[in-house]
Amino acid sequence: MNLDELVAIDVHTHVEISKDGHGSLSPELLGASEKYFSAQGHRQPTIAETAEYYRSRKMAAVTFTVDAEHATGHPRIANEEIAETCAEYADVLIPFASVDPWKGKAGVREARRLVEDYGMRGFKFHPSVQGFAPNDPMAYPLYEVIEELGVPALFHTGQTGIGAGVPGGGGIRLKYSNPMLVDDVAVDFPELRIILAHPSFPWQDEALAVATHKPYVYIDLSGWSPKYFPPQLVRYANSLLQDKVLFGSDYPVITPDRWLADFEKLEIKPSVRPKILKHNAAALLALDKLERP
Repeated sequence: MNLDELVAIDVHTHVEISKDGHGSLSPELLGASEKYFSAQGHRQPTIAETAEYYRSRKMAAVTFTVDAEHATGHPRIANEEIAETCAEYADVLIPFASVDPWKGKAGVREARRLVEDYGMRGFKFHPSVQGFAPNDPMAYPLYEVIEELGVPALFHTGQTGIGAGVPGGGGIRLKYSNPMLVDDVAVDFPELRIILAHPSFPWQDEALAVATHKPYVYIDLSGWSPKYFPPQLVRYANSLLQDKVLFGSDYPVITPDRWLADFEKLEIKPSVRPKILKHNAAALLALDKLERP
């Protein structure tokens, strides 16, 4: 991966379909998400298509699925498939794993194997979809091994389009995505690198407080067009958190083209803009240690 040639690093993209056509969400939850993002009928790109999309834009992308088999009963897309396919496009794709915390010791063993044998560079959690509070001790053995392996943990925070508009929210509980629950994780695992995904509506101030207080907690800006960012998020990104805020789109429901066009109009200091777009992510993910072609 040639960092000098990259114009940006998108730390938040999704693998929504496997090689055999299996989706990452049930049709009901996927349909709710597409409606929420006004993306009905959008074609779900393969990993190969995602790689070509980002390569043509001289960007790199972190990509992952969500393993929520316990809470949803829906089979996941295999982490191994994501790792092996991303390895074919290592110049632009950075694979993260997702392991359902409810899998206990089996999940801990899987997490170690995925990093040591498959080269996964981090882990994605979606507490609301996975049905757990981030500070539940049930998940702590999994965090322990992730901290030991030295890779980041990315937590969805705030509102979610998954289940939106479905009776009962499709069983999705928003309370699990309050970033204050992740504050406990940052305390109990002080060396764990944590990314709070998205502007954390309705808990934006909580997310800013956690990221300001805990040295290894970061914020990605995915899931929202920058023109809708709350003013306090922009203010902190320009100042106290300028080294801890990361570009993320939420591709494919929000494209980097749209996100970057709106970001260009945002009042971000010229000295801060390249940090958000590339340098902060490169440092966090230790991309300078990846082999270059």
